[in-house]
Amino acid sequence: MRICSFQPGATEIVYALGLEDQLHGVTARCDYPLEARSKPVIVRSVFDGIHSTSGEITRIMAQRLGQGLGLYNTDLAALQSAEPDLLLTQAICDV
Repeated sequence: MRICSFQPGATEIVYALGLEDQLHGVTARCDYPLEARSKPVIVRSVFDGIHSTSGEITRIMAQRLGQGLGLYNTDLAALQSAEPDLLLTQAICDV
């Protein structure tokens, strides 16, 4: 099975289950265990590399969500290359 994890907690579970050889893609936030950093990054936050105040981040989030845009960017070429059988993810909860 080929797995892509779009959630850091799910990545940790994949490693805890000993399935790391089946993990073929992660998010930029998947950094535990350290070996997860060696996996291809498929998903990045739109806030990666942006140094904003919490107020600016809240404004950007509200604007993007109001426009029906997500808070994450998916590298579709990397996802296609990973050829996953299983995607581990979660919905964004309302805050």
